Amino acid sequence: MSGPKFFVTNGHLLLCQASTCTRLGADVLYQALWAYLEREHLAYYKAGGSVRLTSSGCLGVCNYGPALLCYRQQGPGLEQAWYAAADFLLLRQVAQAVQTGAALPRAHRYDL
Repeated sequence: MSGPKFFVTNGHLLLCQASTCTRLGADVLYQALWAYLEREHLAYYKAGGSVRLTSSGCLGVCNYGPALLCYRQQGPGLEQAWYAAADFLLLRQVAQAVQTGAALPRAHRYDL
């Protein structure tokens, strides 16, 4: 019996699916982002992809959602970016930055 397969990951996106964010469209955004990651081969299990996407519980900015959290290794430390009022354009920009190692977008960040 073989073990689990490891997929290289450049970063991890967590998109809130709690009730307020879902009411603000996070469920639709999650499905759209998954489709985009797969279509563009950015999903961690696709050829060349290295972006993971996970649905998340509350990220603490109810009423400002949909909320997104991005974690990735940068140099010796872990970089994190917290976003409120995320839309599909922002999600695509964050995913592309994770895939390529570019700077994460500053728009909509609430951790700065």
